Amino acid sequence: MDTEAQHTERDRSSETEERSRSARSFGTHGQDSKPDALPDSSGPEGPDSAATEPDRHDGGWTWRRTSAVGALCVAFLLLLSHFVMQPFLIPSRSMEPTLQVGDRILVNKLAYRFGDQPRRGDVVVFDGTGSFLQEAPEQNPVTGLLHGAAAALGLAEPAETDFVKRVVGVGGDRVVCCDADGRLTVNGVPVQEWYLQLGDSPSKVPFDIVVPQGTLWVMGDHRSQSSDSRDHLGRPGGGMVPVERVIGRADWIGWPFGRWSEVEETGAFDPVPTPAAGGHG
Repeated sequence: MDTEAQHTERDRSSETEERSRSARSFGTHGQDSKPDALPDSSGPEGPDSAATEPDRHDGGWTWRRTSAVGALCVAFLLLLSHFVMQPFLIPSRSMEPTLQVGDRILVNKLAYRFGDQPRRGDVVVFDGTGSFLQEAPEQNPVTGLLHGAAAALGLAEPAETDFVKRVVGVGGDRVVCCDADGRLTVNGVPVQEWYLQLGDSPSKVPFDIVVPQGTLWVMGDHRSQSSDSRDHLGRPGGGMVPVERVIGRADWIGWPFGRWSEVEETGAFDPVPTPAAGGHG
C-alpha cells in the first residue's frame, strides 16, 4: 500500500509540473505567437506584396523563355531546311499546271544524297549558277543573309540563282524536238507529255542534243512561259545543269492547304530505253 501511494503521489506531481510549464510558456509568448497566425495583410510586407514580387519575377522569366524557345524553333527550322526539307516558293508560271504561282513546295534534300540520281520526269530545284546564269548577281551581304533565311523558311521568293524544272534528259540521252507528229523524243522514243499546260506544244524551238554525262536537260511544264535549257543552247554549258547543282526533288505541295498533295510522278518516260554505251552519234 505504501508503494502504491508513492507512485500515485509522483504521478500527480508530474502532472502539476507539466501544467506549470505550459502556463509559463503561454504567458511568455501569448496568443499571437502561434505558428499558424498569418501576417497582417495591410502592412507593406503583407501577403499581397509578397505574392506580387514572385509574379513579376515569373513574368520576366516567361518572356525570356518565350524568346529562347522562339529562337530555338527558328534555328531548328533553318537546320531542317538546310539539310533535310526546304520550303520553296513558286514565283512564276513556268511549271503550270503542276505548280502554280504562290505554291510552297517541300523540296526533299535527301532524295539524291545517298547515291540516287535524278531521273527523267523528276521535278527538281537546282542552283543555276554556271548553267542558266554565268555568275551569281551581286547583293548586299546582310540583305542577302536575311533574304536567304526568309527564303529557306518559304517566306520569301527563292534566290535569283534557284530554279525549278522537270528533268527531261539525263546523261547520255538524246533529246529531240520535234518528230513528225510534233512530239518530243528521248532516245528515239516519243514521249506523251500529259503534264504540259493545256494548249502548249512540246517546244516551238527545234533542238537535237545529247546530254553530257553528269548533267541534266530540264524544261518547264508551261513551255511557252518557261525559260529553261532551250534558252541556253549555244552558250557556255549549253543549258545543261550539273547534277551536283541539284538542291533536291520537289515531293509535296505544302501550301495553300487546298492544294496540299504530292507532286505527282509521271510515267511518261517509262518506255524510254537506257542510252547505249558511248552515247549517240
